[in-house]
Amino acid sequence: MPTSATLLFDTRAARLIDRQATAALGGDGYVLMQRAGAAAWRWLRERWPQARRIVVACGSGNNGGDGFVLARLAVQAGFDVRVVLPQGVEPRTPLALRAAADYAAAGGTRGSFPCPVEDADLVVDALLGIGLESAPRAPMAALIQALDAAAVPVFALDVPSGIDADRGSAPGVAVHATCTLQFIVQHAGLRTGPALDHAGELLLDTLQIDASESAGDAAPRARLLDASMLGQWLPPRLRDSHKGRSGHVLCVGGDHGGGGAVLLAAEAALRSGAGLASVATRGPHVPALLARRPEAMVHAVEDADALAPLFQRASVVACGPGLGRSPGWGAPLYRKVLGSALPCVLDADALNLLAEHPMQPGDAILTPHPGEAARLLGLATAEVQADRYAAAAALAGRFDCAVVLKGAGSIIAAPGQLPCVLDAGNPGMATGGMGDLLTGTIAAMRAQGLDAFDAACAGALLHSLAGDAAAGEGGQRGLLPSDLLPWLRRLANPSSPQVVSRC
Repeated sequence: MPTSATLLFDTRAARLIDRQATAALGGDGYVLMQRAGAAAWRWLRERWPQARRIVVACGSGNNGGDGFVLARLAVQAGFDVRVVLPQGVEPRTPLALRAAADYAAAGGTRGSFPCPVEDADLVVDALLGIGLESAPRAPMAALIQALDAAAVPVFALDVPSGIDADRGSAPGVAVHATCTLQFIVQHAGLRTGPALDHAGELLLDTLQIDASESAGDAAPRARLLDASMLGQWLPPRLRDSHKGRSGHVLCVGGDHGGGGAVLLAAEAALRSGAGLASVATRGPHVPALLARRPEAMVHAVEDADALAPLFQRASVVACGPGLGRSPGWGAPLYRKVLGSALPCVLDADALNLLAEHPMQPGDAILTPHPGEAARLLGLATAEVQADRYAAAAALAGRFDCAVVLKGAGSIIAAPGQLPCVLDAGNPGMATGGMGDLLTGTIAAMRAQGLDAFDAACAGALLHSLAGDAAAGEGGQRGLLPSDLLPWLRRLANPSSPQVVSRC
């Protein structure tokens, strides 16, 4: 696993780092609060240089204190500033009270909601920060709804109010920010799930604090993977390479009506660098698959016993695309794959079969979407989405293998590994066949010698980056899995001078 990836922290760790940094600064937390307010003011001026009328929505805690510091600086700079608090809410913490007093001493004014925000050039959200413990209640919820209803850019401090900084979920109403400025460390919850629709552009200001020195016992929650990481898994090939050194992927699937799914997996495996790819599918699909991709070795397989000779040549099996759950075909093939002791990638109906008959799949990588994850865990899909990190960890623990929990901010987990979350992918990839492509891509990484967790990370990242590059050519809507195939090849060669960066 690359060590240079950005670390993400949960609320407990962020607070611990804050306390340790405060102690190193002499114990006065107001020093950090003033740095946070000043940093937010600098970023505000940089992002919205024309804004003159600013509404700062402050809560009762230290996030509100950061807002009061920003508001004081804006008043001192001659801006038209209004601080607004939820009805009946006043600054509560010692630091927030101090910041509010300094704002008042500078001539700042404040009021309670309801008050107009539509006439502002910009609204600053300093209501809750990382302090969310449950769905916002009235009157906080009413102010959040008013901020969202106003056609005004919203600048959130640390976390958009209403978003769980640990889980990325929105248990109630939540601010849709144009931009979110995180302080000292990046929050794990802002990188996955519903939070991605609420955080807007994500920024970080360390407030002159080295989190690595202040972390102490504050362990990170996850690593963030982006385009810069790919080359660490995909070095240039040796001049003396041959196809056998890059592995042989066997794709099993394609019951009647599902031939395209297993072909997509095979094509992705080849475009992602596998030396060889075979397909075990229904006989009627063979001519079409060979016509489309003659490089794939396509075999008509009408019963599970026909897989045995194919296993002897394969180094990894990709099972599930178009497989179906038929007791006369798909289910026996699935059981044969799990009994082969070969490394495997399980997707689609292979996951549904695993949910119906739970067992330890051995050296496997599971690639469920939230619905499949819910079936595997015996939960509702909404419960998976409410805490995607916990769901990924539960899957990895229950099945003792690597897991890619797909979706916005895909999460990769495995026993004994720090989870990773992807800073790549786009809504255009939410279309049929993308998961089949991912299955083949991950299988190719495994075939080329990566262990299960690294193969899951590298394959998921490559797949998402290819999706972003393809969407950049013609837009997200109407994006097809086959549009990613040329980009899989280009991006699987990150050291090549022919690769054009999309980040």
